[in-house]
Amino acid sequence: MRTRLTDLAEQAGVSTATVSRVLNGKPGVSAQARQAVLTALDMLGYERPEKLRMRSAGLVGLVVPELTNPVFPAFAQVIETMLSDRGYTPLLCTQSPGGTTEDQYVDLLMEHSVDGIVFVSGLHADTTASKDRYHRLRGRGVPLVLVNGFAEGVDAPAVSTDDTAAMDQAMRHLHSLGHREIGLAIGPTRFVPSQRKRDAFTALLEKQGVTSPEQHVVSTLFTVEGGHAAAAELFRSGHTAVICGSDLMALGAVRAARTLGLGVPDDVSVVGFDDSPLIAFTDPPLTTVRQPVAAMGHAAVSALVSEITGTPASRAELLFHPELVVRGSTGTAPAPSSANR
Repeated sequence: MRTRLTDLAEQAGVSTATVSRVLNGKPGVSAQARQAVLTALDMLGYERPEKLRMRSAGLVGLVVPELTNPVFPAFAQVIETMLSDRGYTPLLCTQSPGGTTEDQYVDLLMEHSVDGIVFVSGLHADTTASKDRYHRLRGRGVPLVLVNGFAEGVDAPAVSTDDTAAMDQAMRHLHSLGHREIGLAIGPTRFVPSQRKRDAFTALLEKQGVTSPEQHVVSTLFTVEGGHAAAAELFRSGHTAVICGSDLMALGAVRAARTLGLGVPDDVSVVGFDDSPLIAFTDPPLTTVRQPVAAMGHAAVSALVSEITGTPASRAELLFHPELVVRGSTGTAPAPSSANR
């Protein structure tokens, strides 16, 4: 028991006496200290005592497209934690090719009488998909929040990364390094974030006097393989830098460069998007545009809880400013002779 108290106190950053008071349900402990001890219990793998198990305020569905791209587990973890802190029990629904669809998950969540649903990069972000499923949910009074994919006409709060700002940051960085032949490797443009990045990229090229800016864009899949294929095409056509629509695509771009005998960043530069977990430890460490996942998750949960408790949240899309994180995959533009070898 003493070892357990000591471990918990060290993990939570409080005294063993505070840990003891929390475990025994005694008063005189701040809410912040209590939460730190509960978090330490969970992180160290201890089962919470019965008296500390909160009764759930309700069930909330969390629908994410898949877990292969590490940014989606990051969103899921943040949102689940914040829902739990508010007393709600999150039900995580993840999709995979050929597996359970978003509509099937929605039917399942409705069978469980969820109090609300958070959709992360779901069909709401697909401009070719019907929005009827969301209208039906709202017609039944189910609160929704849409993350990264504003859907015009859907009665729900929306939280997104500012893709225009992200593209501006990446372009300014590469320009400061002397790059002028810059390409964009992006996912399917039927998705709102892809379209916004593409529109921002081409608009920036037009401002620079580039004719036919679309020739500098290759649309593919948001995967390592997709990034490899798109970047290889761009590198072969003389681009010295490639901005990618995701970190996975950027890893594919680095691989494509090496396949072509090019060094990163000596010969070509690569910029990712997301700042997914572990990206700082790639070879080379990836320069990327960080999505503010924690802030977005907090906003999404706050909006949903407001909706659930009867205080309607704003329907204006909340755009969160990203942050360029400069690491080792970008460098000074090469001399023309080496760029075109």
